[in-house]
Amino acid sequence: MPKAIYDMIYRDLKEKIETEQYAYQELLPSEHNLISLYGCSRNTVRRALAELASEGYIQSMQGKGVRNIYQPVDQNAYTVGGIESFKEASRRNRRMSATRVLQFTELTADARIEKRTGFPEGTEVLYIQRLRILDGKPLILDHNYFLRELMPELTPQIAEGSVYEYLEEELGMNIVTSKRTLTVEHVTQVDEKYIDLKGYNCMAVITSQTFNDEGVQFEYTQSRHHPDYFQFQDVAVRKKSGAMEGSLKTELRLAGAQNRRNVR
Repeated sequence: MPKAIYDMIYRDLKEKIETEQYAYQELLPSEHNLISLYGCSRNTVRRALAELASEGYIQSMQGKGVRNIYQPVDQNAYTVGGIESFKEASRRNRRMSATRVLQFTELTADARIEKRTGFPEGTEVLYIQRLRILDGKPLILDHNYFLRELMPELTPQIAEGSVYEYLEEELGMNIVTSKRTLTVEHVTQVDEKYIDLKGYNCMAVITSQTFNDEGVQFEYTQSRHHPDYFQFQDVAVRKKSGAMEGSLKTELRLAGAQNRRNVR
């Protein structure tokens, strides 16, 4: 399936939902109409819709169609379940964004860095400290550690744009998985130096380890957010207990059958 076609459909529908061309709770065009509109296969449309569903934009209803369940919010909403760059999130929130690179340093991971980031001691990493600015306000401070060997040509100029865009479009990397932790932490002197916290003594912090399609960790990031301007959202799907019990029973039957074969 050509990724360019699927990605174009996904982005076009996403933009129409975010800009309320499809209103909240409105049904999207039928699958048949989307196939005709984009001149593509059924599988391509379904893949784009599945991606939107996984991000909480739409919900499929068997026999009824696809409903828009996305609601714009006043604050900037950052996704917990998905992986998107600051540039992509700013565009989705319809905010003017900019990035200042404060530090750009090559390091060799020591025991302290290994404990913090997961990069083994002795690994060559690139430490980048970046100030994220939205609508003219400095609101996020990012501490990034990148695996140097996978991006030897990374520069401060690239880091001021989008590292993910560079990795995917220039280097052809597939970014697959990110493990994240959300905490509230006391402000640091560095936080106070670059961000006007207006009396707050804490920051909303997302810590993440991100992996490519070979299971290699290429990034560790601590992203420190001004508490007044952000919310974090995820999409959860409840599994029916009967379905889970049925799955467990199936696993037990398979295990039992395997044990009987082993006994024989």
